[in-house]
Amino acid sequence: MMSRFSSVPFPLRRSLATTVVRNPQIAIIGSGPAGFYTAQQIFKGHETAEVDVYERLPVPFGLVRFGIAPDHPDVKNCISTFNQIAKNRRFRFFGNVNIGTDVNVEELRKAYSAVVFAYGAADDKLLGIPGEDLKGVYSARSFVAWYNGLPGLETLNPNLDTDSVVVLGQGNVAIDVARILLTPVDILRTTDITEHSLASLCKSRVKRVHVVGRRGPLQVSFTPAELREMVKLPDCRPVFSKTNFEEIRQMSQEIPRTRKRLTELMVKTALDEPAPEDSARWTNARKEFHLNFLRSPSKFLPNSDSSGVKAVQFHINRLEGDRAISTGQTEELQCGLVLRSIGYRSRPLDEQMPFDSATGVVPNKLGRVTGCADLYCSGWVKRGPIGVLATTMNDAFETGKYVVEDLLSKPSIQDQKCGRDAVIDILRQKGVAVVSFEDWEKIDATEKKHGKEKGKPREKIFIIPEMLSIAKN
Repeated sequence: MMSRFSSVPFPLRRSLATTVVRNPQIAIIGSGPAGFYTAQQIFKGHETAEVDVYERLPVPFGLVRFGIAPDHPDVKNCISTFNQIAKNRRFRFFGNVNIGTDVNVEELRKAYSAVVFAYGAADDKLLGIPGEDLKGVYSARSFVAWYNGLPGLETLNPNLDTDSVVVLGQGNVAIDVARILLTPVDILRTTDITEHSLASLCKSRVKRVHVVGRRGPLQVSFTPAELREMVKLPDCRPVFSKTNFEEIRQMSQEIPRTRKRLTELMVKTALDEPAPEDSARWTNARKEFHLNFLRSPSKFLPNSDSSGVKAVQFHINRLEGDRAISTGQTEELQCGLVLRSIGYRSRPLDEQMPFDSATGVVPNKLGRVTGCADLYCSGWVKRGPIGVLATTMNDAFETGKYVVEDLLSKPSIQDQKCGRDAVIDILRQKGVAVVSFEDWEKIDATEKKHGKEKGKPREKIFIIPEMLSIAKN
């Protein structure tokens, strides 16, 4: 079996018997934005604390690498900050380590002064309605992971041999997947979208995407910037029902300032004559972007041989305040692909860690895990899958601040711990192929080299054995 410990930096290979542990050592589980920003705050607030980031994949950056749309490269600029954090001499990266299998949470607690859960939300919320297991009904998370190169999702093979797609949910992720489905492939070619998904999109017959919400225009969760992109998308026209917006225009003074720009853009698109340049583009557009409101899915309907989905049945709703109430009427939307974008859930790493299954988060107060003095949480596993990147950054800074505060109040805490070398011994005994940050940089360089050959920023590698082979060599 391949061993990666020959390439682990020298400070990680000291003998436990000769190591005198004095500096506090912190384990962060998860190498996405929550993990890196927590590490940044710890380094800022504590002069000697050492941070080890554990990641189940051989590659870092989590949601930034696998969640942000390929046509939004500017949002990924935070990676330069993460690279700077990783260059800190007190930082170590343990990639390709599965917490709960390769090493468990209790073993980390025995080794480290503090353990921070920052591993996000990898499970999807389900609707629990008939037909949800039909082929062609997927989570938006899986679809995003497919075109962004998350290992294990490259074989998703969504059905793009269809005129219409239904996206359930009206947040930014829903708009992202709609945009990817409707964007001309020549634009996508210059992004870091994976080759297998680009090949499928090149053959796509999708002409209409319906983004459907159970409530009205005033309750959508996407941002003005996301909607503006859809309104300006080449070869695509927005289709909004006027009846959904006529009353809203009359109540413009009552709309909260935080929602005003977004609402005005929707109203203008639905009711006003378009500008000349938009009018010409929309008239000649071959594709359509629909916003559908006051619809709750009740059933997914199979095609004639039950080999896939052919339509979604909806209850038609009315609003009472902010609540969607069924009118008892139904309608169907024909489609060959459904993407469910109704939220995510975290899951526990093992049976020993504190976890609230009802809320899908680690029970905590300001990032301190309830009842566990050495455990902390950050990001989605702390507060649920809400907010944008800046929300996660501020949330992580809060957790990092309290980690530092507690470490400074217990300066000798690490003397009671066995230190990271105990974890290294466990991983070595199990033959785990640990990937260091220097190893990741080899993978990074290879992806950029292959991307340059194709005129794109990078060509992502999504086969784990291939990643490990590059890291080893």
